[in-house]
Order: sequence, then structure tokens, then C-alpha cells
Amino acid sequence: MPAPAHLILFTRYPRPGTCKTRLIPALGAQGAAALQRRLTERIAAEARRLQREGIAHLTVHHDGGSAKEMTAWLGTCEVRPQEGGDLGARMAAALRHAFASGAPLALLFGSDIPDLDSAGLRQALAALRERPVVLGPSSDGGYYLVGLSAACAEMALPLLFTDMAWSTATVLATSEERLRRKGLAYTLLPQLADIDTPADLHLARRAGLL
Repeated sequence: MPAPAHLILFTRYPRPGTCKTRLIPALGAQGAAALQRRLTERIAAEARRLQREGIAHLTVHHDGGSAKEMTAWLGTCEVRPQEGGDLGARMAAALRHAFASGAPLALLFGSDIPDLDSAGLRQALAALRERPVVLGPSSDGGYYLVGLSAACAEMALPLLFTDMAWSTATVLATSEERLRRKGLAYTLLPQLADIDTPADLHLARRAGLL
């Protein structure tokens, strides 16, 4: 039986005042942390559907909180602290860990996309079996998901995660340009929106998270 793909959930421990800080003016520190908690629990449950079927292994890479706090919150699962400097370094370290663990495919995604579900993760894995890179575009010009095959990791990890202007509207376009320049085939998933600012809170309400 082939080794399972790895699903890498990037999230923050929902401690008030340390997460979803741009939402604090609208929700307060406690409310922003509660939304972070619900968002993470929702996508973790979606990822666990694939894990129960034996086709993927879920690892939660967290910022803030201890392993004990994370497992008390999310239950028994593999948890690891995010390692590295900027966002790119932390994502690259998480993907390297997945491939060092024997994963043939790895998907990394965040917690703040209310429309990402198990079907979307399945779609991403199917795309990754056809092409070595998959990107999920977000409406702000970045991406909510990135997937790599182990075969392209040596080239793609420095290519996609080094010297990038993170948290800007150019991230997706720059990533695509670099992939085309190196001749790495990729698939774009449907565009989805994330919850970052008070203007995005209608997405949380629509999903029943507020």
C-alpha cells in the first residue's frame, strides 16, 4: 500500500490577543480568538475525514501554545511547532518534515478559509498526482493552499518559499512566474476567500461560525 499523503495545517493557538488581531476592533480579543478556535476545529475535522480513510496523515503545525495545549484542544493528533523565520521559511520547514517522513505528496493550508473542505483537499491531492505543484488562489492575491510532490521538492522548496513578499497581493503571481520560468507544471484550484479583516466577517457568518 502506498504511503499516505501528508496534510499540513498551519494555525495559531487561540489565545486572546495573539491571533486574528486585525479582527479585534470588530470582535474584541476574546471574540477573535473564539473565531480562530472555530475555524481551526472546522478544517481539522475536514482533514481528519481523509486521515480516517487512510489516504492522508494530518499534522498540525502551530504558532503559540504547547504540544499539551494543542492536543488538549484538538485531541490526539500529530502537532509540531512552526519552525523558522518568516512565513516562507516556516512553510518550507513543515514541507521538508513531511517529505523526510516519507510522504509522496504534501498539502499545506491555513485555517481561515471557511469554504475549504474535504472535497477541496481531495481535489488538490488528485491534481497533485497529475502535476508536481498545486496552488489554491485566495482572493487577496496570495494562496490558501500549496501542494508539492516529493519528486519536485528539491527544486520547488527554495523556489517558492525564498525571497517572497509575503502577505502582499503579488504572492500568487510571483509564484506562478517562478514556476513557469523553471518549467514546473502546476494546477490552480478554484479561488476562495479567507477571513482576515472585519470586511471578511460575512464569510464567517455565512458558514455559521459567528
